[in-house]
Amino acid sequence: MLLRRAITAVLRFALRVFFRRIEVVGRRRVPRDGACLFVLNHPNALVDPAFVLAYAPRRVSFLAKSPLFRMPVIGFLIRALDSIPVYRKQDEGEGASSRNRETFERSAELLRRGGTIAICPEGASHSEPYLLPLKTGAARIALGAASAMRKAEGGRAKAEGRAGGGEATTGRVPLNPLVYVVPAGLYYTAKTSFRSGALLYFGEPIPVETPAEDEHGEPARERVRELSDRIADALRSLTLNADRHEALAMVGRAERIFSSDEDEGVSLERELRRRRRFVEGYAYHRTHSPERLEVLEARIRQYEEALTQAGFEDARQLTAAAVSEYARAWTILTRVALFLLLSPAALAGALLHYPAYKLAGLLATKFSRQYDDVLSTFKIAAALLLFPLTWCALAVLLYRFAGWWGVLTALVCGPLTGYVALRTREEFDRFRAGTRAALFFLRERSFFRSLLEERRRIRREILALGDEAERAGVFGEVQS
Repeated sequence: MLLRRAITAVLRFALRVFFRRIEVVGRRRVPRDGACLFVLNHPNALVDPAFVLAYAPRRVSFLAKSPLFRMPVIGFLIRALDSIPVYRKQDEGEGASSRNRETFERSAELLRRGGTIAICPEGASHSEPYLLPLKTGAARIALGAASAMRKAEGGRAKAEGRAGGGEATTGRVPLNPLVYVVPAGLYYTAKTSFRSGALLYFGEPIPVETPAEDEHGEPARERVRELSDRIADALRSLTLNADRHEALAMVGRAERIFSSDEDEGVSLERELRRRRRFVEGYAYHRTHSPERLEVLEARIRQYEEALTQAGFEDARQLTAAAVSEYARAWTILTRVALFLLLSPAALAGALLHYPAYKLAGLLATKFSRQYDDVLSTFKIAAALLLFPLTWCALAVLLYRFAGWWGVLTALVCGPLTGYVALRTREEFDRFRAGTRAALFFLRERSFFRSLLEERRRIRREILALGDEAERAGVFGEVQS
């Protein structure tokens, strides 16, 4: 228990450092007791289960592919989290099917005891822009556990009826669901980028009732397929899906322009909802009005080129609000004073952590072999190793000069200066973008106004296209 808590605390800390924004939505939907099977999409390797472990309101066990159990360190950690191995043919050969019977039995037993399991039913991490076809394992485990629990309950009811001689001898059992499948959608703003955003979205639980069984005592195939389809529909309603990467890229660019005048604190849940509508509208107009879509795409490209010419990387850096804030001398003076005050600690933190930061990135790039779905996992793993080594090396160095007080100073000031350097860099980037916008407004007022006006025209065209798609009834909805 203590080891699990320690692992969870470290993972939560690592996720908070890597992702600047983390949001968890729908935690209240998760049943507080009883058997519960979490199913989640799988775009980001070991980062995905780490989110469920760190932020689910229940103690979670995992189904993990068997090779992970043989890996140093990772194997130890997943065993400490009560994980159950899954044997795939590509890993285990022809014996995988027989060994997976044990996996299903152990999973059903854990659920029967009122435990929780997390599983990624897509079967493998990936970087496709859509949900992959689901494996049936999650549905089979849930149905098998429900069947076993119903039989056990029925057996107890009969035994109590015989003992008491009352009406319970009929053996009738209330048909309340004993297992819930809880879909959990993961949405990353830029999954491989340091200090990006991540959303964990718990959907409505799916009740699993006693299934019909075949002649072998297994859940009937049609019930397995029906539950798998319900799980897939639930996950699609919680995630962002497009038929190709180009569609997601265009939707992202359009959404950034559309939302550029909004407050910076807009929730990731709202961003996901909007991007889902953009994806659905994009697919509709690609079929029904491709010419208008091409014109809009050309205008977005021209607008982005004009932004680059003006020295801005993102439409959200060029706003009237930024000009209003950073055109005031008081704002500039207070920010400069703050940066001067923090600069010694920030500079020390940057110099101390930069070698480990660069090495972590290089190692992650090398070992991920350019597969985006595992890059973040290697980055976080390398950072968890290299940053503590940096603090320990500093502690050894300071011990030679100041003894144990030097060790204490290193272990306190090392992480603290790193955090100060990180936050100072982020605030300085924001300050630089704001002052650049204010100076651009003062020097190029007509160009500034023309960019804002073109952005408003693009936004109006996006709204018009969205209204047409809405009238055609193409929009689904993220679970609220």
